[in-house]
Amino acid sequence: MAGGWSRDGAVNEQIEASIADELARLKSRRGPVGESAEFCVECEEPIPEARRVALPGVKLCIDCQQERDGAYKMRGGINRRGSKDSQLK
Repeated sequence: MAGGWSRDGAVNEQIEASIADELARLKSRRGPVGESAEFCVECEEPIPEARRVALPGVKLCIDCQQERDGAYKMRGGINRRGSKDSQLK
């Protein structure tokens, strides 16, 4: 049943598109891949063997990784597709 100016299924399509966008964003932020580095690519300190085994493909030491993680800013969870719900937040 359509309501207002929207066609049937428009709300579900919008929800599915928002979920697909978020999944794509999360997949792009996956962990390291490939062979682990023996030395940190930023500070050149040795990366402990236990870290290299636990995280295959790791390129940063713990300190550099913590600095990088601390610099990450959470983005707002507002739907920017122009729906009425996003305008109310």
